[in-house]
Amino acid sequence: MLTLQDSISGNGFLARITMSGRALMRQEDGKWWMYGVRPAAIAASGDNIDEAFRQFRAAYWEILADMAQENSTFDEFDNKVKRFFNESDADDEDERLWKAALGAIRGGSCEPPAPFSKLPRRSPEQQPSFIRVERIDAEAKDIRLTPSENVPDVYAYTLPKAA
Repeated sequence: MLTLQDSISGNGFLARITMSGRALMRQEDGKWWMYGVRPAAIAASGDNIDEAFRQFRAAYWEILADMAQENSTFDEFDNKVKRFFNESDADDEDERLWKAALGAIRGGSCEPPAPFSKLPRRSPEQQPSFIRVERIDAEAKDIRLTPSENVPDVYAYTLPKAA
């Protein structure tokens, strides 16, 4: 389960999107893969769990930014984001696998692997899936809002000084 919040600037609007979703993470071919269940149309991989999550997060943000670019009004953007969130994968395979994994953990036949065992445990019944899209610029005046104002997450490190 994951919760993400983003601010996205669109064509004349600024929106805050809060998403409580579901994802599967599994190791395949030496990489960690994160597959969206809700929203379903995202998959990303990395050499470790953190990298897979960062790639998933970046892909999600890019989808929101593209939607802001493509829609001319807040209402169009709102509808598109909600439709995207509620669409399932073609055969509902990831949803089925997510429910099977939940059942295995609850039934005691499976324990989460070490990287996940330290995460806080939450019940999906206590943290249901949702998407909330809020217009947050209602009071803004004299501010030009365009999709070009969106900035993706960036990860960097500092190189040591040369001796």
